[in-house]
Amino acid sequence: MTTLIPILGDQLSHSLASLRVAPENAIILMMEVATEATYVPHHPQKIALFFSAMRHFAEELRAAGRRVDYIAIDDPENTGDFSGEVTRAAARHRATNIITVAAGEWRVQTSQQTWADATQIPVQILDDDRFLCSINQFMAWAKGRKRMIMEDFYRIMRRQTGLLMDGDQPLGGQWNYDQENRKSVPKGHKFRPPLRFAPDAITAEVIETVAARFGNHFGSLDGFGWAVTREQALAALDDFITHRLAGFGDYQDAMVTGEDVLNHSLLSPALNTGLLLPLEVCQAAEAAYHAGTAPLNAVEGFIRQILGWREYVRGLYWFAGPDYMARNHLGATRPLPALYWGAPTDMLCLSQAVDATRRNAMAHHIQRLMILGNFAMLVGTDPHEVSRWYLAAYADAIEWVEAPNVIGMSQFADGGLMATKPYAAGGAYVNRMSDHCKPCKYDVKQRTGPNACPFNSLYWDFLARHEDTLKNNQRLWRMYDGWRRFAPDEQTRIREQAATFLATLA
Repeated sequence: MTTLIPILGDQLSHSLASLRVAPENAIILMMEVATEATYVPHHPQKIALFFSAMRHFAEELRAAGRRVDYIAIDDPENTGDFSGEVTRAAARHRATNIITVAAGEWRVQTSQQTWADATQIPVQILDDDRFLCSINQFMAWAKGRKRMIMEDFYRIMRRQTGLLMDGDQPLGGQWNYDQENRKSVPKGHKFRPPLRFAPDAITAEVIETVAARFGNHFGSLDGFGWAVTREQALAALDDFITHRLAGFGDYQDAMVTGEDVLNHSLLSPALNTGLLLPLEVCQAAEAAYHAGTAPLNAVEGFIRQILGWREYVRGLYWFAGPDYMARNHLGATRPLPALYWGAPTDMLCLSQAVDATRRNAMAHHIQRLMILGNFAMLVGTDPHEVSRWYLAAYADAIEWVEAPNVIGMSQFADGGLMATKPYAAGGAYVNRMSDHCKPCKYDVKQRTGPNACPFNSLYWDFLARHEDTLKNNQRLWRMYDGWRRFAPDEQTRIREQAATFLATLA
């Protein structure tokens, strides 16, 4: 009897459930397939990261005595999709059964559910137990709720894991220190760059292949330095905990011209490929607090991103169902502006965020939410197009984590299932949280006129455009009160200013 164990590119954990139960003679199947690289035009660094990490993981498995069947992207017999490769492998090895771990996306899990018919052998799909909250647990929590507030979920997870807890109460007496994490960066402040990893022979070969096959995708391969092994990922974790965690909280919402990383961890790609596990990352941060090397506001804010947001959005993705990505509560239909693919823009905040994305396959969460996401929502971009761009552009974008953050939080396209209000903001927010506005061509203090910051008129136009839909939202009453205080002729000027700008996007 031969057991086939297909492992996907985001399942690169030696503790994976299927590996734990696999017989010693099992064949472990790993597949680089064209459909996964092209269903959206993924950033070349993202493709290289996954392929290199997969190849390194295969070598680690072989070194541990495992039998690995690895299908490279340029294998002439490669069918280009998971079902085709699983069917070929089952026949090639005369497999008698298949054991796999449930994929993280609806699209791939649907493919897994066809493997039994395609191969005519039994297929066992195991739960992915690397997460701290099972899908069934989240479903039970979410059932019957009109709105699923992350903070409520987060407190349950804190108690469940014991992270930053003193008995049944949070350390320090507060659950959330977000108010302390919105400081502006002092002028001249220097940030320590993160640890990067020079490509070895395996990664260099992958980069060459990706450049040849996917070099026309948005994004640059230059300077690739992502962790592609468990050892490198642990080193990156240690580097963050040692050198940047202490300052993470204070400036986690800040944006600085020319600074791509600030004190952010850059660990999400390693988490989302499986090279790191969420509990060990949270425990490393908690240990820094207890050792006195990082303050509570920084540690709590960082742990909340993993224990709170990451686990929460995964649960919401599966709870909401496969049609979640098609939701469009605000009826937005505008095509994605060309600036997202690198077309020139005089808005410095946008050009900084897009350029960082192009060079690094990464931008930090405030750039993604309050610059790129906010702008797309204000101009009325089709949320499906926005979601596809985020999925393509970022190294850590897997649909289960990307879709809720974009469809729900960034674009308010789910009508408030996830967020209690649209994350809409004008130029004042950008000016408060960044140094982008002073050198920008546009004047952040002007609403109208040739030099007015587009965010200002777009913000008010968005509120006016959706007043019937949003006016009863209790968190927006101050904004609508502000809009109504404008004289009618000023309202007209603002909306005409927005319309003129929107015409340039066409």
